[in-house]
Amino acid sequence: MDLPFVVTTLTRRGLLTPGRPIRVASQLNALRRWGWSLAGELRQAAARDPDCTAVVDEHGTELTYRELLDRAERMARSLRAGFGVQTGDRIGVLCRNHHGLIETIVAATVLGVDAVLVNTGLSAAQLATVTEEQRLRVLVHDDEFAERVVALPAELPRVDERAREELVAGALPGDLHPPERDGRIIVLTSGTTGAPKGARRPTPNGFGPLVSIIDRIPLHTRDRVMIAAPIFHTWGFAALQVCFALRATIVLHRRFDPAATLAALVTHRCDALFAVPVMVQRLMEVPPPDPRPALKVVAVSGSALPGGLATRFMDVYGDVLYNLYGSTEVSWASIAGPAELRAAPTTAGRPPHGTRVRILDAAGQPVPDGQVGRIFVGNEMLFEGYTSGGARESRDGLLDTGDLGRLTADGLLFVDGRADDMIISGGENVFPSEVENLLAQLPQVREVAVIGVPDEEYGQRLAAFLALHPGETLDPDAVREYVRHYLARFSVPRDVVFVKYLPRNATGKVLTRELRRYYG
Repeated sequence: MDLPFVVTTLTRRGLLTPGRPIRVASQLNALRRWGWSLAGELRQAAARDPDCTAVVDEHGTELTYRELLDRAERMARSLRAGFGVQTGDRIGVLCRNHHGLIETIVAATVLGVDAVLVNTGLSAAQLATVTEEQRLRVLVHDDEFAERVVALPAELPRVDERAREELVAGALPGDLHPPERDGRIIVLTSGTTGAPKGARRPTPNGFGPLVSIIDRIPLHTRDRVMIAAPIFHTWGFAALQVCFALRATIVLHRRFDPAATLAALVTHRCDALFAVPVMVQRLMEVPPPDPRPALKVVAVSGSALPGGLATRFMDVYGDVLYNLYGSTEVSWASIAGPAELRAAPTTAGRPPHGTRVRILDAAGQPVPDGQVGRIFVGNEMLFEGYTSGGARESRDGLLDTGDLGRLTADGLLFVDGRADDMIISGGENVFPSEVENLLAQLPQVREVAVIGVPDEEYGQRLAAFLALHPGETLDPDAVREYVRHYLARFSVPRDVVFVKYLPRNATGKVLTRELRRYYG
């Protein structure tokens, strides 16, 4: 990455401000010895700002960067001494957002151990499959998941919340040295259409990934940031990495509740919020507090923004919304800022510095501006493959996202949906997302999902699932007529199904396989 650009960006965000020479030297030495793993980033933060508050939990726990590092190192020593965990092993982490989750992940990277971030929404059967496929040495879990882990193999050590605190408190003294290999973070794919797969995340090798994000999203050193997105998800984990690099104060709640989140943003004077789009949607369903949060940034990722949500949110909370499009496999592809979202609320924005996006046809050739094709992305944080040994198609250093989209002549990216979501009805290609965005603008509609279902005459047809706001009603024929007025005939949903709510996973993505069960 261009050095002047890196220096300029780091200066703008407050990372190159002068400090006490001994602390600056200690900070740089931590990065030199430990690299850019989570352990290295926490160490540099503790070296530069040891007494800065690192984490604030909903139950009042506050830890400085010095204290957080000490607890993570104690956890690492206890995992090594008590369970024989060694470099190259894997431990599972089944936790919601709290300081214990962070300590465990850091402890793993301190030892050169791979941390498998387990989705809290997995069933007992899925958890058993993940445990076997990932060859877990230890599973660290929150107490609320005790019943879910009870059926796992008896030989697998399980560490609940009380045991975790005992490991931290009872750690034996001893030195910790940089491991021979970096511990990898393994993120499980969302599994909305099938079983989740483990994706190995690379360790950053410098400032490049951080600069790519904070150049477009104006976060600053020592900001106060609430991470509402689950940290086991790529976006939540990315937020944690950015916060460590910025020596930010991190505010965490175990569960997302819109009213509690708004209250916490005010109480803790948060500058920024990391969330997934459905959380922003839920925030709009409760009255804004008085005073309103003085947010500079609301950064979302993980799924598409429903039609009209971006402008409605900014009308209430100001032009602070940033939408990052990416995936577990490619990290980030593009970022849309407030001005872009005002002009085109469904845009995914533009690629940040150091990222390439290409739209290719089935043969791997570029398509003209405005034409739909497969989205390929290249940057320095492409994933290292699935733990099962599989990979994604790549062309000229660019990785297939699995999505279809288009680029405008001025470089704006629009995502039309997953390649496997596109349906062919009567010979016409139909993107459900276009219909979803239109129906989401109806004032009666709380949330909507549109899928393709089998049809004897047309091959496939559209089915729209709508959850309405309390007390609202809609007529199915009126829904169809509304779509017919704005879109082509083949985009009109033949089926209109009203449901109480849409089934979603823990990161807010709609579980389309659950909707298809309506059709047997």
